[in-house]
Amino acid sequence: MTAWLAANLAPVMFGALVLFLLTGYPVAFSLAAVGMLFGWIGIELGMLTPALLQALPDRVFGIMRNEILLAVPFFTFMGLILERSGLAEDLLDTIGQIFGGSRGGLAYAVVFVGALLAATTGVIAATVIAMGLISLPIMLRYGYHPQLATGVIAASGTLAQIIPPSLVLIVMADVLGRSVGDMYKGALLPSLILTGLYALYVFANTQLWPERAPALPSEARTLHGRALARRVVLALIPPLALIFLVLGTIFIGWATPTEGGAMGAVGALILAAVKGRLGRAMLIESMAATARITSFVIFILIGASVFSLSFRGVDGDLWVEHLLTSLPGGVLGFLIFVNLLVFLLAFFLDFFEISFIVLPLLAPVATKLGIDLVWFGVLIGVNMQTSFMHPPFGFALFYLRSVAPPSVRTSDLYWGAVPFLAIQLFMVGLIIAVPGLVSWSLDGAPTAGDPAEVVLPASGGSSLLDSGEFEGLFGPPPSDSSP
Repeated sequence: MTAWLAANLAPVMFGALVLFLLTGYPVAFSLAAVGMLFGWIGIELGMLTPALLQALPDRVFGIMRNEILLAVPFFTFMGLILERSGLAEDLLDTIGQIFGGSRGGLAYAVVFVGALLAATTGVIAATVIAMGLISLPIMLRYGYHPQLATGVIAASGTLAQIIPPSLVLIVMADVLGRSVGDMYKGALLPSLILTGLYALYVFANTQLWPERAPALPSEARTLHGRALARRVVLALIPPLALIFLVLGTIFIGWATPTEGGAMGAVGALILAAVKGRLGRAMLIESMAATARITSFVIFILIGASVFSLSFRGVDGDLWVEHLLTSLPGGVLGFLIFVNLLVFLLAFFLDFFEISFIVLPLLAPVATKLGIDLVWFGVLIGVNMQTSFMHPPFGFALFYLRSVAPPSVRTSDLYWGAVPFLAIQLFMVGLIIAVPGLVSWSLDGAPTAGDPAEVVLPASGGSSLLDSGEFEGLFGPPPSDSSP
């Protein structure tokens, strides 16, 4: 039994982690507990040395010193301040007045505002709840089909998962060892295409089933002319300016993501102050929520670090690598299997948990197969968007259910999410089929598999070493001529 356990400790350790997670125990502590338990078992079996676990304090302090992760509280605080300052309400009302006169106008407004809020706040829960409270009652009042209304609100809210400045892109950049700026650049075009596909689905509904998305009557559109133009300027210019301040400075290299997040937080405070909504209570609530979310991320990362240390010590990384590289189909077979795995895990795990548990196991295999890790991270990020839309466990559906009126059935939420879930999966396939959607804006750095040419000087080395002063210093040792 001992010999079998020593030969199969890695898969047993991975299975134990799955069992721990299924019990509902907190993920951070499950990871740390399994890592410590199997670290001790590995020491008893002679597979590990106690000195390996002594590296844990250095790992924990390394996480705390990580400047990339400092962007997480900055962007979280920025999003919470903007959400509490009424940005969503102003945007939805303004865009609804602009597009409300056309069929599906309110749905287009939700998609556009969802993308804009994703680029400013990056907080999915806040976006879905705000749009559910403001837009859903209006859409239902004027005859929108409940499935279309709920589906477009939930899907547009999840755009915060992939549109920069997304928290999951920051986390994946740290896990994959890549630049946050490159992750942002790579995700920009796929996120815009995904937004366009949502709008295209709304357009298809207006053409095939016009009664599902009627235009607003004239009495519902209260702003016209100069009043509407003034509202557009006041509602759109501030968030657009903040987007340029944060993302523009990162993309053009004027600021690091951490610095961009700090500027965004300051900009959010200024916008809230200008609106007259920056109060003591809002500040305390936003700071407390930021501390909770940041602590959640850091604790999961510490637990994942404990688990990965023991897992690699028992050659778990080699087991995973052998398992995945032996899949049929080469790179394509690996990508199909990985995306199916992430899609299924998203039924039960949050995107942070997938990033910290699964991604570190997949990244070395992707590197060995010659896959660019920025492209791979964006692909997985789009796939993990489905974790918010999965019936019956999607968090976006839970958020929307909490604010939806009683007339909206839970089945409407689920069936409304299915078409947008299919669109997200289509986007995953599109990125695999057209890798340039991600790599077009990245610097053409050579991949790990590119050969490098090394040219040696014709003289055979440095002229200094060939001088008489070093004669015999690097030559063969003298032969032993002693009797």
